[in-house]
Parts: sequence; C-alpha cells; structure tokens
Amino acid sequence: MNGFSALRVLAVLAKEFKQLTRDRITYAMILVLPVVQLLLFGYAINSEPRHLPTALLIQEDTVFARSITSALRNSQYFDFAAQARSPAQLDRMLKRGDVQFAITIPGDFSRRLARGDHAQILVEADATDPSATGSAVAALSALPTQALVHDLKGALAPRGQAAPPFDVVVHPRYNPEAITAYNIVPGLLGIILSMTLVMMTALSVTRETERGTMESLLATPLEPIEVMIGKLAPYVLVGVIQTAIILILAKLLFAVPMAGGWIGLVLGISLFIVGSLALGFLISTVARSQLQAMQMSFFYILPSILLSGFMFPFRGMPAWAQGIGEVIPVTHFLRVVRGALLKGQDLGDMWRELVALLAFVCVVTALAMARYRRTLD
Repeated sequence: MNGFSALRVLAVLAKEFKQLTRDRITYAMILVLPVVQLLLFGYAINSEPRHLPTALLIQEDTVFARSITSALRNSQYFDFAAQARSPAQLDRMLKRGDVQFAITIPGDFSRRLARGDHAQILVEADATDPSATGSAVAALSALPTQALVHDLKGALAPRGQAAPPFDVVVHPRYNPEAITAYNIVPGLLGIILSMTLVMMTALSVTRETERGTMESLLATPLEPIEVMIGKLAPYVLVGVIQTAIILILAKLLFAVPMAGGWIGLVLGISLFIVGSLALGFLISTVARSQLQAMQMSFFYILPSILLSGFMFPFRGMPAWAQGIGEVIPVTHFLRVVRGALLKGQDLGDMWRELVALLAFVCVVTALAMARYRRTLD
C-alpha cells in the first residue's frame, strides 16, 4: 500500500472527464436535458389555457349578439376560429376537435330579452379534458351581468337591473361529469406503448450489438427491411396484448365509455405500434450501448408526456410548444384514441391524425433502414 495519493485521484478524474467527452450522447443528455426540462415546465406548461378556439352560430345578428361576442373575446378565454351556418356544422366542428367551444345565439334572443322571458345563449364545451375547459366555463358566470351593460338603456333599462338579464346554458359534451379518468386512462395507452415498445426494441437490438451477435446478421445477405421485420414482429404481438389489456381494464375499472369509431381506432393503434417499434430500431442503430439507447428513448418519451396533451391541456401551451407537439406522434395517437372512445369519431373525423401517424411510420422506417444499410456498408 502506497497510501492515498491526490495525484492518482486527479489522473483518474482526468481520465473520466475525457471518457465523458468522448461519449457525446451522454454528454449531450447531461447538458441538454436540464435545459429542455426548464423550458418545458417554465414556458410550455399551462394549467389555465386561454384563447381557446371557438365556433359561433349567430341566428340573429343584432347589437346584443355583437356585444356578447365582444365580451367573450375580451375575456381572453375564447378565440373565434369559425362561424357555423347550421347547428349540424357546429356539432361537426366540435366532434372533430376543430374547436373547444361552440356558442349559439338563438334567433329569438332579442325578443325574449325585451320581454324578460328567460333569454338564453347555448355554450357547448368539448369536455373530454376537464382541465382545458374549467377556467373558461367559470368565466362565463360573469357574462350575463357584464356583456349588455351598455346596451340595456331606455325602455330596456329595467332588464339591465334584473339579475341576470339572460342566462348562459353550458352543455359539456363527451364527458359531462368531468371525470378525469375518462381523459387520462385512454391517454395512458399512448404513453405505455411508447415507453415499452420504443425502449424495449432499442434495448433489445442494442444488446445484440454489444454482445456481438449482430455481426452474424451483418454477414448474411439479409435485406435491411427483412431484418427489421424479423426483429420487430414479436413486439407487435406485445403491443397488441398491452392494448387489449388497457382497453379492457379501462372499461371494467374506470367505466371509460366506448363510443365507437373502432375502424379508425384499430388503424391508429396499428400505425402507432409499428411506428414506435421502427423508432426503437432507429435508436438502436445510433446508440452504441444500452445506456445510450435508454437515454435516447427517455429523450423521446419526456416530450411525449409533456407536450402531447396527456398531462396538460394541449391548447394551453404557447404556439411554439404546440408546434413541437404536432410533430410528436403521441399527440396524434391520443386524439385518435380519445376521439374514438369518447366521441365516437369515424374515419372522416380523424383522417388528419391517421395521415400524420402514417407519415411518422414511413419517415422513421426509411431512416431506420438507411441507418442499418450504412452499418452494413
């Protein structure tokens, strides 16, 4: 024993720092991940969304209707994205998820208001995510007493002194009881499939590379797509079993409604499973160790949880965060699952999300094959 030597400690320390800088992926994770978390939690996450897209159906274009519209806009909770021509069109916008709210000002509003005969406006809310609409619905309570304060004059002045001069009828759609499980449990399907399939595939293939068994595949005349299909096919069954278990338990334990849309749901699940496995395969072609594969998988899963609308309202995030979220496949998959189970959407309602998932599968599969072919060369 030569005793403790600070010089030898410094030598080991220098060696570890040099090794760390050579491992670029780990080095990037150490530096980038805290910054990403800070930006996401500090700027992107908002539990009180404002400027929610709203469709308007005005069946009577009067000064009262314009005042109500201005009051809604000034509350900063409602942004009028479309004006419907019929109740059916308004309902279709809400079902497709184009808008968060649908507001109807009926044709007899002015007449009822002048007579003091319980004038009403109808506000329909997409309540699949109760946290996305809660604050906006609460803000509607002040609308009857403030919206027409400058219009009820002269002969209509007594109506302004009434409490309130008109009523706001709020109709929460698709989750009227505001049960959080109806939103969270279907969303868990996308997160669980991402965590298991992406990470499982990435670790499995990378493990073979570390052990050297991948070299036997590299020496064979197999095409990249043949290797990819052979490696990923067993995990497709794993994804199907997980999906079946989650949906069965969602119905039995949480009474999640199964409104329909089964064709679109099955197609969306199939595309998402294949895309997740292809992404895991792509990660395995980049990672040089299982640790790197796990780190890269986590770097994909973290934004998927935070920016997809799973934990926090998607429309409550700033525009730049929503832009990133639109690129994440989990975002589109959650819309498919929730749209099918809670709204009964058909293929015509969810075709944009299915096209986005198909594009994800094609792009990731092409990149994975290109990376694997480069490894062969």
